[in-house]
Amino acid sequence: MQSDSGEERAGSNDGMVRPELPKRFYDSVSVGETEAGYAVLLDGRSVKTPGRRPLAVPGRAAAERIAAEWAGQGERIDPATMPLTRLVNTVVDGIADRADEVRGDLARYIETDLLFYRAGSPAELAERERQGWDPVLRWAEERLGVRFHLAEGVMHVAQPDESIIAFRRRIDALEDPFAVAALHQVTTLTGSALLALAVAEKRLTGDEAWTLAHLDEDWNIEQWGADEEAEARRAARRAELDAALVLLG
Repeated sequence: MQSDSGEERAGSNDGMVRPELPKRFYDSVSVGETEAGYAVLLDGRSVKTPGRRPLAVPGRAAAERIAAEWAGQGERIDPATMPLTRLVNTVVDGIADRADEVRGDLARYIETDLLFYRAGSPAELAERERQGWDPVLRWAEERLGVRFHLAEGVMHVAQPDESIIAFRRRIDALEDPFAVAALHQVTTLTGSALLALAVAEKRLTGDEAWTLAHLDEDWNIEQWGADEEAEARRAARRAELDAALVLLG
């Protein structure tokens, strides 16, 4: 969203100069059914994406969540607090017309999936990975009818061509661009296309996938403690994951 105040500047504590957030320009927020889907209405007028398309989604539940983000804004509108709105803007403006490119990018993730690369030591971490990741890996192999190769450490391990093809075939079955975008977002946030697929197919909840994606990070936190900035970044990523879960239903 653009505003006439977009060129105003405000200083920050770190010395950087940032654009001032636009002022809230509406009172009421509602959801209405339109030709484009369920749209968010501000004072009865449909919200537009940055590409000047209607901000609309196929389901009312998702539209209500977007509306809640707009209703929750204070004196100024902060896009950082609106992860679902940002994701839907991306879908409408950038993915709806090129969903196949996004499917192809998703398919490439399966070649370096988080679940394939295991810790050699310490033994406790390796066991934690085995207990957490192996059931998902076995489920994926059964679901796709293929096998995947594992590696210790970060050295690349090539996956069988038939395994990559089988995963791509499953991704190609997704026609809804909102689901494709959500699956891509879960994949990038977790580092695992298999965890994302398990969430999409209800094998895992979002909470379970998030926990499994952070086994190594949580191990390090247990050993060395948490870092405040890292925690803030993780919280922001979790908000983005939750936005994707809304679109996955």
